[in-house]
Amino acid sequence: MSEFKRVDPRTIRSKKMLKDAVFSLLAENGEIAQLTVKKIASRAELNRATFYLHYEDINDLLRQLVHEIFDELSNKVEPLLQVKSSNEQEQLVIFLNYFYEYRKVLAVLVEHKGFADHLSSLLKNTIEKRRNARNISAAREAASVDIIIASLLGIIMWWIKEGTEYSAEYIAGQITLMYKRRYI
Repeated sequence: MSEFKRVDPRTIRSKKMLKDAVFSLLAENGEIAQLTVKKIASRAELNRATFYLHYEDINDLLRQLVHEIFDELSNKVEPLLQVKSSNEQEQLVIFLNYFYEYRKVLAVLVEHKGFADHLSSLLKNTIEKRRNARNISAAREAASVDIIIASLLGIIMWWIKEGTEYSAEYIAGQITLMYKRRYI
């Protein structure tokens, strides 16, 4: 019989407060190198000992934060794999809304090669699965997956940095129009 280990609600709350503090600090400054344990703990209104109770160092916190972001993105992208769905536009809006909600942090993180590569990989896997489900061969189509990914990331990054006056619905519509030929 497996034992269910209950997580202390204080642990959940403290970790959330520390991660929210990182989001807040990155949104203000945009420099990961400027993060310190002291700044994070102070912003979270916790002490440094609480920080070290949950994380080895700032890199450990950032690593866990990035894993959580990609878990969320994977959950948001999963419905887009259902190519026969009648509400693809709505699912794309949900995916884009996640980017918009965390736009300041994602704009900083995407500047780091490892994060950008992982995001590209997530999109590449999604597009390849959609193409396979639609029986679209790469040889038959003019636009390669890499070109599509670069343009999608370019659109999303422009939107969250410069075009925030546009809604997720508008951007999803523009992406859909761009790819009417079913490249993705």
